[in-house]
Amino acid sequence: MKFFIFLMLSVSGFCFSQIKSGTFSELENLKHNKKPIIIHLYTDWCSICKIESFKLNKDKELVKIISYNFHFINFEAEKTKEKIIFQGKEFNYLSNGNSGIHELALALSKNKSQPVYPLWIILDENQEMFYYHEGEFKPEKMKEKLLEISSLSTR
Repeated sequence: MKFFIFLMLSVSGFCFSQIKSGTFSELENLKHNKKPIIIHLYTDWCSICKIESFKLNKDKELVKIISYNFHFINFEAEKTKEKIIFQGKEFNYLSNGNSGIHELALALSKNKSQPVYPLWIILDENQEMFYYHEGEFKPEKMKEKLLEISSLSTR
């Protein structure tokens, strides 16, 4: 019984420390709540994406910074099939037989033919590009960038 209670507390503590992800449609409805935005593009097949996500969620300080100061969108670029309206433009899924990619992933990526995963885009509170990062984004480097944009947002 003690083990079961310990296990439940451990699991619930882990869940509370994860970064809460929103959606692009929620973002469109939050016009009055202006915060910088973090967009994380990933795919299910990307092993670096999985490792990175685990490391980020494990860093409680980083989770807290993101949760309180940013809107966070975790975007699966090759499986998200619904229409997305972002910055007044409509983006759709582009099917290619058994696979495909979302137009928004291509629009956000500097590599228009095939995005590099993971891809991190940080927009300021006016949805202007602040920082662009392809590949693994180490927690320490991310904290540095997020604190930098947070200090600019409070001015």
